[in-house]
Amino acid sequence: MRNNVENVRPAASGPAPPVRIQVPPVTILQLVLVIALLWLLIQLWPVFLVLVVALLVVGTMSPAVTWMEGRGVTRGLGIAIAFTLLFVVTTLLAVLTIPSVVEQAGALVEREPGFRAELANYLALSNLTAPISTWLRHLKYDAPAMVTSDAAFAISKRILEVFAYGVTALFLAIYIMIDRDRLRGGLFSVVPRSHHIRLARVMLHLETIVGAYIRGQVVTCLLIAVFSFFLLSLAGVPNAIALAVFAGLADVLPYIGAFLSIAPMVLAALARGPLVAGVVLVVMLFYEEFESRVLVPRIYGRALRLPSSVVLLALLAGGTLMGILGALLALPLAATVMMLIEELRVELPGQQEQRADTEQRVEDERAEEEYERRTDGVPATQAAAIAVEISDDRRKEESRPPEAAEPTKT
Repeated sequence: MRNNVENVRPAASGPAPPVRIQVPPVTILQLVLVIALLWLLIQLWPVFLVLVVALLVVGTMSPAVTWMEGRGVTRGLGIAIAFTLLFVVTTLLAVLTIPSVVEQAGALVEREPGFRAELANYLALSNLTAPISTWLRHLKYDAPAMVTSDAAFAISKRILEVFAYGVTALFLAIYIMIDRDRLRGGLFSVVPRSHHIRLARVMLHLETIVGAYIRGQVVTCLLIAVFSFFLLSLAGVPNAIALAVFAGLADVLPYIGAFLSIAPMVLAALARGPLVAGVVLVVMLFYEEFESRVLVPRIYGRALRLPSSVVLLALLAGGTLMGILGALLALPLAATVMMLIEELRVELPGQQEQRADTEQRVEDERAEEEYERRTDGVPATQAAAIAVEISDDRRKEESRPPEAAEPTKT
């Protein structure tokens, strides 16, 4: 036993072979392309925003144009009617509201010291809010008496840039709607035919999400503006138009807009006394609750199927990255991401396949077979129209109630 142990010699130890990390050329090329695309996106960020705004306009106006097409109106005439009505309504709203809003906003700025003094007097009545009252009384800030020429030039330049980008986005939307068939055909020509049905479904869902979001925003903003105007007018609160318009503009931000719109109303209502301010506060809180629980689900429908936690996270992320514009685009972008995960059948960690997923996959295969049969030898433009038609018919079938979808047995 001892001899055996002594005969065992340790292996000769030499220098360890060097570790070589080899990155395939394809991976390096992909990494370079990703970095180049990110750099290009940063450089062309205003152009990207113009395109996004144009697509939002297209998604908003397309249902109206489609509705007119279904009643015998040509597509070109329908586009002209839709955008003419949009221009007329926007011009009337601007002419009727902007002068009054500017005048009343100036009056609010002039009366701000009085509002602040009244609020401080009211808060001084309680020991809990007395420190806040003292802070308000000693609050001092230097309002600029005049704007320098450089600052005025910078502000004017920024306003002109925003106006130019807006006009560009509007005309781009018109061109996209006019050249819809050719643009859609070009998109389908660069995508493999096996993915055309899913691409058509994604496009239809995107149109639904964008259209429902914009129309819902317009309706909810108009409703809260009208409601606020009548409430403030009945309560005798001054500057009702300016406050109502501000409430309508702030309502585009869910949750956050409520606080932004209610606070100025309550401060302005203090001029009529604490009782009036309390009534305005309670009524507006009731309206915000009614809007979030009744109006929003009915107006938006199932287009934005987002949980409240996702809404808050999307707003925080969008506002942090891009400010107000990011907060405005956060909800449709979040709804689009969730829709893509569902439509592209992305398997999430921990998710198990259900019976509905199996049935969905069978329907996908059936739709793809029908598409291959109907588009054999046809050009890309016509194939794209057929894919959209098949996807639209399938979406209508899925939206029917079960009793309506199944044939009646006799």
